[in-house]
Amino acid sequence: MVAGGYALYGSATMMVLSVGKGNGVHGFMLDPAIGEFVLSDHNIRIPARGKIYSINEGYTSLWDEAIKEYVDKKKNPEHGKAYGARYIGSMVADVHRTLKYGGIFMYPATKDAPKGKLRLMYEGNPMAYIVREAGGIASNGEQDILDIQPTGIHQRSPIFLGSSDDVGELLEIIKKHRK
Repeated sequence: MVAGGYALYGSATMMVLSVGKGNGVHGFMLDPAIGEFVLSDHNIRIPARGKIYSINEGYTSLWDEAIKEYVDKKKNPEHGKAYGARYIGSMVADVHRTLKYGGIFMYPATKDAPKGKLRLMYEGNPMAYIVREAGGIASNGEQDILDIQPTGIHQRSPIFLGSSDDVGELLEIIKKHRK
């Protein structure tokens, strides 16, 4: 990949873009008064740790034990404050919040969707590219999302992305359960 980006529409229209190679991740807000996008967020960096996890908990019964353990640990920590749960149901909006404030976005494989639900080429890869360029991690639980060699345009994959410490902690739990 040579670039990744997304547009976010809501009370404001924003475009986030990275062209890689150390050029960073930048946000541009549409200024309706002049009809142009204006640089509003220069060199976005994802915090190393966040306070939010994002996953559709309606599928809890379909998750594997590693995902259940991680989410339970975020909800009921042995020490410190519990993470907040935030799930909009739009990958772009959920990942944008994760990019800005840190934390983790998760869309794991389930018993009903063992290969995951999100598409690698046009959902996973662009968002993984942006998160990595901002200093985060993106994985399918076994390898970096951007290292997966696609076999089809609509190929699906589980995805875990966000703050390096949060995703790293999840990957350690996944590794422990695979032994």
